[in-house]
Order: sequence, then C-alpha cells, then structure tokens
Amino acid sequence: MNKKDQDKDKQMEDVPLKDKASSEQQKESSILQTAAAHTNLGESFKTRFEVIPALNDAVKDEVYRLRHKVYCEDLQWEPIRPSGLESDEYDTHSVHILLRHVATRENVGCVRMVLTRPNDPAFRLPFERVCDGKLYANVVKSDSLPRDKMAEISRLAIISKYRRRQGEAMHPAPATTQDFGTEAKPRFPYILVGLYVGIVAMAKFLGIETLFVLTEPRLAQHFKRLGVVEVKQIGDPIEHRGIRIPSLMPVYGIVSGFCMNPLIRPIYEPVYEQISSALRTFQ
Repeated sequence: MNKKDQDKDKQMEDVPLKDKASSEQQKESSILQTAAAHTNLGESFKTRFEVIPALNDAVKDEVYRLRHKVYCEDLQWEPIRPSGLESDEYDTHSVHILLRHVATRENVGCVRMVLTRPNDPAFRLPFERVCDGKLYANVVKSDSLPRDKMAEISRLAIISKYRRRQGEAMHPAPATTQDFGTEAKPRFPYILVGLYVGIVAMAKFLGIETLFVLTEPRLAQHFKRLGVVEVKQIGDPIEHRGIRIPSLMPVYGIVSGFCMNPLIRPIYEPVYEQISSALRTFQ
C-alpha cells in the first residue's frame, strides 16, 4: 500500500461512526435518485412482482412452505417438518404477505405481522418473550400504546436465489449496501421494499398504530434509508440467531416516510389500494 492510500485509510479511521453512517446513507440516497431518473420504479415493480395478502389456507400454506425452505432447509434455524411447512403458535393470530414474481409465478418472499390479544393480558408478542429483561422500562406498558393497536413484524424470508451475494447466504433476507448498487450501476431493492410496503399497508388498513420489530442492525437501517426516520430502539441488543435490536416504529411515521419519498410512493400507493381492496372483499 502506498503512502497516499495509507493516508486515505487513516482519514477514514478518523471519521466518527455516526458520520460514516450519514455519509453512507447520503450516497445511497444519491444512488436511488439515479435509479429513479432512469426508470419508473412504480411501473417497474408492478411488472416484476405481485404483493399478495394471505387470506385463505392455500396461500398461507405457500407462505409456510417458503419459510420452511429458508428457516428450516437453508438456515437450519428450525427443525425440518415432514409437512414441509414451517409454522408456529403465533401464526393463528397473524396476517401474512406473500411476494410473487410476475413472469415466473414463483414465490420469492414473505413476511408476517403478529397481532396482540387485547382480551388476554398474559399473551406476549414474540419480541417481548425473547427480549425479556432487556427492554427499556415501560416501553410496551405505556398507556399511549394500547395493545389492540400494536403488532410485530417477523418471519421475513426471501428465497436463496435472491440471497447469493457474498455474506447473504446465512441471512433470511439480504440487506447490504450492495442492495443499492453504485452510482454508475444503480440497483433498487424491489423485494425487500415490496415486503416492507405490503406489511405496512396491511397494518394501516387494520388500524395498527405501532409496529415492533426484532431485527439485525442492517435491516433496521434499511427503513431509515427508505425514508422512515422514526425508528426507535427500545432495548439492549440481544443474541438471537445473531445480534438483534428491538425497535418501535409508529405506522403513521412509516406511511408518511413512504409517501414523502418520491422513490417509494409510486410503489406504496398502488400496493395499499391492492391490499385494502382484497381485505375489503375478504371481510
């Protein structure tokens, strides 16, 4: 390494981590703007992927089958089920989103939202159990957070063919700086955005006001990069299949961030209409 490179490395070492993160987010924002300038992201998403609310047992089984591939077969975080379906006790009180590739009709990703049981005070959301003793005082017990208006995002999963970049194989969903490409070759993370947008749209329609998530630090940062600035850490990091951070996000803040982001709004609005129409028909 020559002296110029050494000096450059030293300068980067002297930059505070917060400033590095801010600089990285600004660069990614620039890349996304470049991507948007070359394509209509809303139309591009619609021609590639379909967001499907799992409103019957057949679609729910497709969700459980995809989760089995990721959580049981690929990551081996859960035992193999003879049925080929990965499900747990929370699924009976959850709503699910499935993301399907339009051209191939292949299911590529899924995510669920676990609802509370307002009439059962003893029932805790998954993160409340896993983070027992690690949450900041009175975060969930606050009177300003009625339990019937809160839910948890969990079981985010994307099939292996979309997790092939370096470092992604052992994660249920890709979330790296590579997702945004470079300024010369910008890339847009359609799959992650589609899953986020779909589950948030469902939360809004169902009247959920507060979403909790227990996730890797890099996935928590993804929300901020997409315009959601109100991501609040509510507990100490824990070890749960890697380092996980419990966070809280007000739904109005997420929706506001999506709608104010010219890159996400063309995706969010039609997805919300699609999901709300499906839910109204189902009800």
